[in-house]
Amino acid sequence: MEELQDELYKIIKPESWTKSFSDEQLIELTKENDFSKSILDEGRDYCYFLEKKFSPFQDKQTEYIHIAYTLTDPANLEKASTYDTIVEENETILIHRISVIRDGQLIDKLPDITIKVLDNENESGSGVINKSKKINISIKDLRLYDILILEDSKEKIFTEKDFVRKEYSRYIWVSPDSYWAYGNYKFELINYRNDEFEYKKNFFRDENGNLLESEVGTIVPGETFVHELHNYINPTDPNREIFPYIDFATKSNWEKLSNFIYPYYDEVIKKSKLEYFAPNLVEKLNEIVDLEDKIEYAIEYVQNHIYYIYNADEMSGHKPQEADVTYTNKQGDCKAKSILLKVIFDYLGLDSSIILLNYNTDFYLKYYLPSLLAFNHVIIKVEHKGETYYVDPTMRGEFGWLENRSFIYFCHYLEIKPNQQLQVRPAYEFPKFCIDEKVTINVKENTGFLEAETLFRYNRANNMRRYFKNTNKREIIDSWNSFYYYALNYNGDRPEMDLRDIFKETSIDVISDDKKLNEFRIKYVAKIENPYFTDRVTKERFLMYFDRNITKNNVRDFIHKDVSFWHNFDSEKYEINLSTDQKIDTSEKYTIQESSIKDKFFTFSSKKNVTNNGGSAHIEFKPKTNHEIKLKDFENFRAHHHIIADSNFGLGIDIIEPGLSSWIKFKMKKIFK
Repeated sequence: MEELQDELYKIIKPESWTKSFSDEQLIELTKENDFSKSILDEGRDYCYFLEKKFSPFQDKQTEYIHIAYTLTDPANLEKASTYDTIVEENETILIHRISVIRDGQLIDKLPDITIKVLDNENESGSGVINKSKKINISIKDLRLYDILILEDSKEKIFTEKDFVRKEYSRYIWVSPDSYWAYGNYKFELINYRNDEFEYKKNFFRDENGNLLESEVGTIVPGETFVHELHNYINPTDPNREIFPYIDFATKSNWEKLSNFIYPYYDEVIKKSKLEYFAPNLVEKLNEIVDLEDKIEYAIEYVQNHIYYIYNADEMSGHKPQEADVTYTNKQGDCKAKSILLKVIFDYLGLDSSIILLNYNTDFYLKYYLPSLLAFNHVIIKVEHKGETYYVDPTMRGEFGWLENRSFIYFCHYLEIKPNQQLQVRPAYEFPKFCIDEKVTINVKENTGFLEAETLFRYNRANNMRRYFKNTNKREIIDSWNSFYYYALNYNGDRPEMDLRDIFKETSIDVISDDKKLNEFRIKYVAKIENPYFTDRVTKERFLMYFDRNITKNNVRDFIHKDVSFWHNFDSEKYEINLSTDQKIDTSEKYTIQESSIKDKFFTFSSKKNVTNNGGSAHIEFKPKTNHEIKLKDFENFRAHHHIIADSNFGLGIDIIEPGLSSWIKFKMKKIFK
């Protein structure tokens, strides 16, 4: 254990390049001033100084941090007393100083620390392998109102596996948290490499909060980039603004990067012939007559029979694994699974390629400097029958012919081919409706009979199939009951009732499941006593059905100033039929109201057919999905969704109560309305 600990952490003096402070300087830097006093008087913690330095070398990289902050909050004291730091494979944490200033005296706390090395591993059962370790540091006898001083470095040595990091380096500095106030904040990037670094400052603002143009510059070998802040509280509104950040990367371009990475994949793919290492798989593919079925089998074989191993530390560092190794071992990461599927596609005569992407930071890729280290995932791009499809071999439980499979949402990618640029996917329109639903509510003698039949396609089909497979039937029915409780507006006139007392004789069943078309059809049935919504003041009765999922409240509530709206809605079709044995108001404004919207990013229509005893609404929503809506286009987009929300997302009918007095009351209401 001692040998392992020596490899993972060391207690050592800082190197000369860090320009570490002396004891006298520390005491001077942590003296109270007007700014610190104003912060502490508010009951907040205060950071006297933070020195952060990133030093990339050709064979390693080092990140140095020196910080001094108050412990006036019991929660922060608790966090400081025992904290964790993560070290990756071939990385060491160098502990330089752990001290406190107490009553004006500097006290060394290194003799009071206990260090434990723990596995940073809790997801191996699901295929997530993390070779990093967790270094747990406990400090005895920290006290409220101490000033804690921490100084350490993380040093990562590059091995042959880190061939990308050896060639290209990358670092992102993000502006500090808005909670903390800083007396002095200093970040430095010291370029010890043989090549130039480039930096790009994004989402910085002027004194009036206006966004500044991105600033780009170069850091030559041996030069230092410095960013300093004094008496600083981050003014960023985290709910509406992006925190300013600086992107640093070895100076390059996408074409050069694609030419660098392509040979590593090309070599592995060319030496892997499916006939040689997977004769049984070839035999199975040859037995399948239809090409669509062959493609489906190939995708589902790699997705379901090859165990996905995700290694966060190795995604950007490792050379891709050969297809025969993946096939033999029946496991591999996203690169390995993608290469195997690419080799199978080559055997089937399909035009396919491997692409780099990052689901998590897809929005930022257009702002980032060109770097292979901006990506963390690979998938397959395949051309078939004049269409382009994207297949993620790491997904499971996915079904259907290629054109019917789940749609993968992302915008930016780099294709692993020579001379490539960062590409942007065009917006997509689903050829069929993702949701196709027919709802019928028939009321006779104050008893309602509700029947809803829903057809799910694409992602919806796969998700719903998994949901029905893994969820208790009673729980599923309760979920549907809850949806109809709000759709029928019962939350407005019977909020105290148990849903199972409202919806009776309920059932929900899968009535068909076509895995090739990837169509999953269900049917829900319920009996409802007293099905009308009754206004508690006027006692008027209504039969209504409004599907709030159609209104897209996240559009109407969107308030961000920096992030464009990510349009990823499904296409939807609804038929709503309401009938009753009572007379209804056939001229009521909202009952007969129709809507037709033609937006740049979607079309919407709501058409009605009203009779003496009911009505039907036919609603269609067809979006151009997988698309960023720029802020300049957003308000018009939002306005159209407000129109949808103005009673165009369902159907409501007003009941005319029987009897002469009710009829006269109704007529008078119409006259004076």
